[in-house]
Amino acid sequence: MTPSAITPPRQEIGFGLALMVLSVLISPIIDIFAKLAVTAVPATEITFVRLLFQMTVLAPICLYRGTLLAVTWRKMALHAARGLLMAITMISFVTPLAVMEVADAIAIFFVEPIILTILGAIVLKETIGWRRYTACGVGFFGSMLVIQPSLEEVGLIALLPVVAAFSLALFFLLTRLVAQKEDPWSMQFYAGLWGALFAGLLLFFGSRAGISFLTPVMPNMQHTLYIAGAAVAATIAGVLGVYAYRSAPASTLAPLQYLEIVSATIFGWWVFGDLPDALKWLGIAIIITSGLYVIWRERQLNKTGAAAPVSAPI
Repeated sequence: MTPSAITPPRQEIGFGLALMVLSVLISPIIDIFAKLAVTAVPATEITFVRLLFQMTVLAPICLYRGTLLAVTWRKMALHAARGLLMAITMISFVTPLAVMEVADAIAIFFVEPIILTILGAIVLKETIGWRRYTACGVGFFGSMLVIQPSLEEVGLIALLPVVAAFSLALFFLLTRLVAQKEDPWSMQFYAGLWGALFAGLLLFFGSRAGISFLTPVMPNMQHTLYIAGAAVAATIAGVLGVYAYRSAPASTLAPLQYLEIVSATIFGWWVFGDLPDALKWLGIAIIITSGLYVIWRERQLNKTGAAAPVSAPI
């Protein structure tokens, strides 16, 4: 699982691209199931089940590979922080799906590469030129075009995808700190373990305090199937993403993530009859364009040996 310094063969890169396309086209199915479930089940409970499922699926794989104890124990605090950030990301993204269109939430969430670029400059002292700062500013403007009507329609809850994007960017930064000497599968197992623990604690103390949106409920069979569907789709998309990143460089795969808006729009229209209006489409186009420019610029700088942040899949 250690990245090779040698460029993968063209056939292997093509295989990675195909897997990545499948991963991003499947990913909105997670959000569709979550949107169907969150009408009756708290987002924190959905997050808890998803992360518990992830941990359960990855445990036998890690045991088979002999990597379950391969993590650096002195870095367990960082693994716990990654789990907390993963839980925050999921809760912050799933919660507004009760009242927001899936495509809108994903479009706002896609300011994450822009936030990651800025945090990389602040936290990791990476060199960021004026071109990428400008692209980040343009991307934030595009997100405002999507957020503004959503704020009028549903209120401040429309800002939660930004919180999710920020926490995911922090998750990626921590991943970069521990990924060089850690096994990716074990990292994901422990992220699921700690994330499920934090979500479970929120549910426990929330129910004791009588907080309705943190009180677990017993879902009926229909909503149980929705939650199970979200967990299965997340696992499949995640595994496809892992093998995609094993077969092709991250900089090559990153632009394909924006295909998720296409499939999210299609699934949202098919299941809920939702379609973004003209202003939101403009904002989505601006976000995608600025994000692609940031990715392209980082690829150019990587070719010349300049420092640039590279995202990793959850």
